[in-house]
Amino acid sequence: MMHELPTVAQLLKGLQQVPYLASKNLYRVAEHFLTMDPERVKQFCALLLRVKENVVACDTCFTWREKDRDCMFCGSQKRKQNIVCIVESWQELLAIEQTRGYDGVYHVLGGIIYPLEGVGPEDLTIEQLVDRVEKKNVTEIILALSQTPEGEATSAYIASKLHNSSVVVSCLARGLPVGSTLGTMDRLTVFKALSERRPF
Repeated sequence: MMHELPTVAQLLKGLQQVPYLASKNLYRVAEHFLTMDPERVKQFCALLLRVKENVVACDTCFTWREKDRDCMFCGSQKRKQNIVCIVESWQELLAIEQTRGYDGVYHVLGGIIYPLEGVGPEDLTIEQLVDRVEKKNVTEIILALSQTPEGEATSAYIASKLHNSSVVVSCLARGLPVGSTLGTMDRLTVFKALSERRPF
């Protein structure tokens, strides 16, 4: 029925482009917007634009930061700048932060090598990572990527790129479910995997 309303159909099509939004929830979200007060809709849209304009990726670690502020990780004196944890996205970073057991910094790849999806090493921030290791006195790299064939292949590729450096390359402890991602695990499991990390 809602598809018979052209404007609503366009909204549904737009919502389909939002990752992680299950198709069964599209109609609920659309109806929520339809029942919202017009002023609240304007405020929400303005907030989205403001976030898009003011939040950017850090030039060093590629986590999000406010344009007018230093990166909360790279700019922190409480963080060990020589230990870098490699994650796919902000979601995995948050999973590690929630353990409150890691005081190093991060490097967000922006995904993993996935040839079937057309994602190669050049589409990620791997070269920037290699450059960072060479110039920032990094002593340890922790590979915290998905326990999937693509995640393992990406970890192996990164390790090979760092083969000639003196940096220690480690990975999360074994025992994590195959096919799992940090963002879907409980806090204790993530903490244990990180604290019991081993050489790659």
